[in-house]
Amino acid sequence: MPRLVLLLLPLLVMTCLPAAIAQGPAYQRGRTLSSEAVQAWDTAVGPEGKELPPGRGTAREGAQVWARRCSACHGMDGKYQWPRRAHPPSAGKAPLLAGELGVVAKRQFATTLWDYINRAMPLGEQAGTLTPSEVYAVTAYVLHLNGIIGEDDGMDANTLPQVPMPAGPRKN
Repeated sequence: MPRLVLLLLPLLVMTCLPAAIAQGPAYQRGRTLSSEAVQAWDTAVGPEGKELPPGRGTAREGAQVWARRCSACHGMDGKYQWPRRAHPPSAGKAPLLAGELGVVAKRQFATTLWDYINRAMPLGEQAGTLTPSEVYAVTAYVLHLNGIIGEDDGMDANTLPQVPMPAGPRKN
């Protein structure tokens, strides 16, 4: 065992030394971000939904947005559709529907689903182009497809964090 340590110690030093030097002031790389720059990147939405913007949508409204902006890649039912320009994760078998351990079934909080749709959809250069109300509507539509909410249930900053998710924390 001591020989192994003696052999690995130089490797550890050679690996860590460049990283340590790069952090020093003489290296002159990087800069301290302004609070505005940090705020621009700090857009995550937590489980309580405090960061959610104003807006509102229902699954009925979301079906219309979905047909225009989402169905080309995901199909109207949210199953096994992927854009031709993207490599399909899990060999194309990552459904949105909860019954098959899809995207919704794995989420503990509905706010996480909203956050992902807001940041990443539609895929590619159009990511993040949905309005907050469209994101609420699409989120409601996906939740409705999974049988979690009704078609006319309104989703907004107050109601979305209250949605019980299949993988959500258990209430005692």
